[in-house]
Amino acid sequence: MAKVPGAGQSFNILAIMQAGRLQYEAVLLAASLRHCNPGFRGQLFLAEPQPGPRWQEDPRVTNSAVRELLAELGAVFLPFENKVFGQSYPYGNKIEALTALPDEPFLFLDTDTLITGSFDTVGFDFTRPSASMRREGTWPELELYGPGYAATWKSLYDRFGLEFGSTLDLSQPDEYWQRYLYFNAGWFFHQSPQAFGQRFLDYAREIRDNRPDALVCQTLDPWLDQIALPLVIHSFGGGRPGPELAGLDGDVTCHYRTLPLLYARESDHAVAVLEEVCNQKPVKKVLREYEAFRRMVFQPKGRKARALFDRSDLPHREHVIRNTLKRNGFWYR
Repeated sequence: MAKVPGAGQSFNILAIMQAGRLQYEAVLLAASLRHCNPGFRGQLFLAEPQPGPRWQEDPRVTNSAVRELLAELGAVFLPFENKVFGQSYPYGNKIEALTALPDEPFLFLDTDTLITGSFDTVGFDFTRPSASMRREGTWPELELYGPGYAATWKSLYDRFGLEFGSTLDLSQPDEYWQRYLYFNAGWFFHQSPQAFGQRFLDYAREIRDNRPDALVCQTLDPWLDQIALPLVIHSFGGGRPGPELAGLDGDVTCHYRTLPLLYARESDHAVAVLEEVCNQKPVKKVLREYEAFRRMVFQPKGRKARALFDRSDLPHREHVIRNTLKRNGFWYR
């Protein structure tokens, strides 16, 4: 197999760890990283928000078994303080945690990510940031007589003094959502978490607090991170991922969102990796504490949920898959 340019570089991985569901997803992320990349040369940093005025309760993980297992799996806990977001917008954790990292090339992964292959097959160019294209047209939601996609997005580029025209995918029709730069924030990368994180925070806060007129009727929660992300990526000279990054959301990482969705739509390989990793004795001992893992992986209702769907002919919209799972009693999160 020919070597992919940019593959084999050293970089760090950042994910968010927090009390509740995310702590168990962090265990799966760390265990699958070790399983599929035993020689990983970077660090897995699990950023943990600290208690403070922006949280009603302590967001830290207090489960000692979870913390001990994560440490054994090589994860490094990274405490950080919420100065802008917090309980009111927990998606902001991925923004505020960035500047707590060492200023080295990084890959951010949502915690609900399963590692399924080797990062040595991914051709990163950390000077040209990019992000996941595994998304739907969730934002903006257009009003009948309001601004269209072009006017809405252009108002944001204008707000930050960014050129707009080169971000357009001209193979897509005018006023069709895929023509405009829009990512899922489930993964993104850059060479400097300090520079990227500060700009991400500045842009997100400005959009939240001083939105352009074209956004007056738009809902920003929970989409704020995905609204700011393309602007940040474009400002650093990045854009849509090329074929060298196909392993992300492909053979190397799987952003599964929920375990029922993983069983419903992901590859046989992803399911096999999930079950092999989860059934490692120390991992199983911790993960079976959480209902979603206990029901879907260990009982296993996941296999029954999987039988409801034809992976070669899945519904185009995720909500259809979700509703089928819920209707059949297979929705756990």
